[in-house]
Amino acid sequence: MSDERDIARRMLGAARERAATPVVRTPAIPAPEATAIPAARRRGPGRQFADHPAVVEALEKQSAIQRLVDTTGLPHPLFLSPQGHNGAVIHSGGSELVNYSSYNYLELAGHPLVVLAANDAAARYGTSASATRIVTGEIPLYGILERRLAEIYRAGAALVSSSGFLSNAAVIGFLLGERDVAVCDSLAHASLVAGTQWAGCRRLAFRHNDPESLAALLRSSRHQFDRALVIIEGHYSMDGDLGRIAEIAAVARTYDCAVLVDEAHAIGVLGPTGLGSREHFDLPGDLVDIWAGSLSKALGSTGGFVAGDADLIAALKYAAPGMALYTAGPSPANIAAVIAGLDVMRDEPERLARLWSNAALFTGALRERGMDLADSQATPIVPVIVPGEIRAGYAAAAMLQRGHNAGAILSPVVPAGTERLRFFLTSEHTERQLLDTVDELAEVLTIVEQIPDLTLGAATSLGSAPSGHARG
Repeated sequence: MSDERDIARRMLGAARERAATPVVRTPAIPAPEATAIPAARRRGPGRQFADHPAVVEALEKQSAIQRLVDTTGLPHPLFLSPQGHNGAVIHSGGSELVNYSSYNYLELAGHPLVVLAANDAAARYGTSASATRIVTGEIPLYGILERRLAEIYRAGAALVSSSGFLSNAAVIGFLLGERDVAVCDSLAHASLVAGTQWAGCRRLAFRHNDPESLAALLRSSRHQFDRALVIIEGHYSMDGDLGRIAEIAAVARTYDCAVLVDEAHAIGVLGPTGLGSREHFDLPGDLVDIWAGSLSKALGSTGGFVAGDADLIAALKYAAPGMALYTAGPSPANIAAVIAGLDVMRDEPERLARLWSNAALFTGALRERGMDLADSQATPIVPVIVPGEIRAGYAAAAMLQRGHNAGAILSPVVPAGTERLRFFLTSEHTERQLLDTVDELAEVLTIVEQIPDLTLGAATSLGSAPSGHARG
C-alpha cells in the first residue's frame, strides 16, 4: 500500500510539474487548391494519414497510457493476452488474474460440449463457409440456429451473420434512407450509431431509457420524416440497466415508428431460462420489429443475428449488404458452438442461477462500501464510477497489479466525469473472489482520491516515452 501511495505522489508531482507544458499537435493543413498541390503540402508515401485527427488523437492517448505505465511502474491494463479461454480466472503475463473483462457470462466458450460441437463442425464442414450464403455458402447449421432464435423471440424468422457489430449496422443501413430518421437511446451502442451513418438518415437521440423524452422528441419531429426507427437495448453494457422496452415501444407505436432492440448483453443473461429480454419481460414477439443480437457474449461464440417478420428477414437475407450478401457466412464451428451453448443453457440452469447470485452478492458488497454504481440494477454488468481518465486508468492498473482485471472505460465512450471500472460477472466467479475484489477495490479507491482529476490529454506531459491506444 505504501508503494501505491508513493506512485500516486509521483503521478501528482509529475502532473503539476508538467501540466502547463502545451501539447504540440500537427497544425491543420488547408484544403488544397483545385489545381496542383504545392510541394510543401505533399505528405509523401506512407504519410497520407499521419496527420489525420483521429490517428493523431488515438496515438496521443496510447502514448499517454504508456507514459503513465512507465511513470508508475504499474502493469499495462490494455490488450491482455490470456492463456486459455477467457473466463473468471485467466493467466496472462505470468500472473493468475481474477477476470472481470470477459462477457463470457455463463462460461460457455470453454464448456467441453460447446468446444466438442465446434470441433466436430469444423471437421465436417471445414473452418470456413468459404462463400457468401447466396451462392454456395449456405450450410444446414445456419437454418437450425435460425429456427431456434426465431422461436426464442416469437418471430417469423431469424438470420445469423458473421458479426454482431456489422449486423446492427447493416440492418439499419439497408432499411433507412435520407428521408428517414433513427431515434436512438442516448446510450445506444456504437454499432447502432454506425448503421445510421451508413444509412445516411437523420439521427436523433432521446434521454437514456426515458419514454417521456422519446414522446416529446417524436411529437416535435416525427412529421418531418417518412420512416422512423426507435433504437434501444435490452441490457445496456455501460451501466448494466435494463431497457424499458414495453413503455418505449408503446410510445413508438403511437407515432408510427418501428422498434429495434439490441439483445447483445441480454440473450443468455436475462429471463428465467436466459432467453433474453422478450422472456424476461414476457413480451409478445411482435411488440418489437427487429430483435438484433450478438453470438459473442453469453452464447460463447462469434457473430450476430436478427429476428423479426419472415418477409423482412427474407429481404435482409437476399439483399442487405453485410448480412448474407457480399460477405462470407459465419464459420461452421461458430454456429455449432451456439447451438450447443443453447443446449447447455437448457440442461444446466444452475449456471444462470449462479450468475445472478453473484451479481446480487457483488453489487450488495460494493454498495455497503459506499461505491457509486451509477444506474446499475444489480445485473451481471457492474459499473463503479471513478471520475477522471487518469484516476480510472490508475485504478484499473492498480487492481491489475493486485491480481484483479477490470477494464477502465474512459470518455468519449462514456461522458467525461463518469469514467468507470466495469465488471463483467460470470457464473464461475466464487464468493471469495468477489468479496476479495471488493476489499482490494476499496483500498485502491482511497489512493485514487489523492490523484489529480486530469485527462489523458494533460497526462501526455507525464514523462517522455515513444509514441505508442485503447474500449473495454
